[in-house]
Amino acid sequence: MSKILQNKVAIVTGAGGGLGRSHALELARHGARVVVNDLGAERKDSPAQRVVAEILQAGGEAMVDGADVTKPEQVQSMVDKAAGVWGRIDILVNNAGILRDKSFAKMSLEDFRLVMEVHVMGAVHCTRAVWGLMRAQDYGRIVMTTSSSGLYGNFGQANYGAAKMALVGLMQTLALEGERHGIRVNCLAPSAATGMTHGVLPQDALSGLAPERVSPGLVALVADDAPTRMILLAGAGSFESAHITMTQGIHVDEGPDAAQVVRSKLQQVQSRAQETVPASGWEQYRHELVKAGLQAETAIQS
Repeated sequence: MSKILQNKVAIVTGAGGGLGRSHALELARHGARVVVNDLGAERKDSPAQRVVAEILQAGGEAMVDGADVTKPEQVQSMVDKAAGVWGRIDILVNNAGILRDKSFAKMSLEDFRLVMEVHVMGAVHCTRAVWGLMRAQDYGRIVMTTSSSGLYGNFGQANYGAAKMALVGLMQTLALEGERHGIRVNCLAPSAATGMTHGVLPQDALSGLAPERVSPGLVALVADDAPTRMILLAGAGSFESAHITMTQGIHVDEGPDAAQVVRSKLQQVQSRAQETVPASGWEQYRHELVKAGLQAETAIQS
């Protein structure tokens, strides 16, 4: 097997079990040096310690770290320690997460905030801690873990879905800002049997959703030839791509009946014929100004 990640330094959060464990082992198998992050990781015989032992036993390099991703100072310490030992940080996999599922009517604000804090701010803290290093070395690969619950919705997961879609927006902008520094940012939407899906899916379905069937897709998102701004869906050995698209839509002239015209033509607005994947948010402005017959800038730079 080719060591396509030889000597790359990777951080995987929430790597004590489930997808994180699978990701850490797969990255190490391809030659990466891996920081196995998980809460309580420093405890003797913790799940994260066992992942490190597996990597070392297979001839790889790994270290353990128990930083809480909701605590930016702990995250910065983890990054400083890894960079101090191995000299650089090439790959960040934002995988840490929790569930607090309830219907929105029954969900407490505390549970909503906690899920947002772990998934969104946890990814922000980790990404911010490595961003300067990656810019300085003109190289970086960052993966946000999104979910079909965010992309398409799922009953009882308003907090989780909101957090996971927020990570898509974060990815979209960071990919644009990181491009000239060699930083590529992508999203992975896994379907896997983990502690977070226990009791959610029937056992016969879970048996086909091993986390190990997802992690090859992760490697594709962090290799030298990785794409950027991709939303990769992965599960049971299958891989798909999701896109945030824009339809051609309609233009409505000013007038007292404008709202009624929009109401009557919503089906046409939704038509996916000739829909596009905008290169940035400014594409909406350009598209709408052109349809209105107004002069649009040929290039709007942020």
